[in-house]
Amino acid sequence: MTKKEIVRDICQRANDEELIAKGNLTQLATKEIVQWTFEAIIETLVREGRIELRNFGVFEVKQRKPRKARNPRTGARVDVEAKNVVTFQPGKTMEEKVRKFAKPIEPKKKTKKKPAAKPSLDGKAPPSLDGKPIVDFSDATLIAKAKPMNGQVVAHPEPVGAGVADAPGAAT
Repeated sequence: MTKKEIVRDICQRANDEELIAKGNLTQLATKEIVQWTFEAIIETLVREGRIELRNFGVFEVKQRKPRKARNPRTGARVDVEAKNVVTFQPGKTMEEKVRKFAKPIEPKKKTKKKPAAKPSLDGKAPPSLDGKPIVDFSDATLIAKAKPMNGQVVAHPEPVGAGVADAPGAAT
């Protein structure tokens, strides 16, 4: 759920329950109220380091200790400085409702990267699977190959640099 969806739900609920006697609560006004709430939580964490919202939970600022880590790409050791992090401890009401009624989300499946196409043993580029042109630089000739829908391969041999001197504005 996004903030926009939260705003829409709160606005709808406020209007359904006729919270405001004169007129309807707009989504724009609701968005401002929701944003003010988030800002108040952040400001309290910055100023006091802790905010307790009854039946919801406790946000608290904690400091992580400095540590030594490794750069996964190079394997080099790096020093990670101490830093402040926000922790959240859910309240009793939230814990109970989540335990009873929450629908767990599906974990994101990792997509496997397709291996790069390997050239065939004869040195020619593999055929295109998506119909995009393949550029072949063999035999000092530029050949653009495309695999049309009917399965035939069309080759357009043209010497390297051909037609460049004939182009308008080309230097001679």
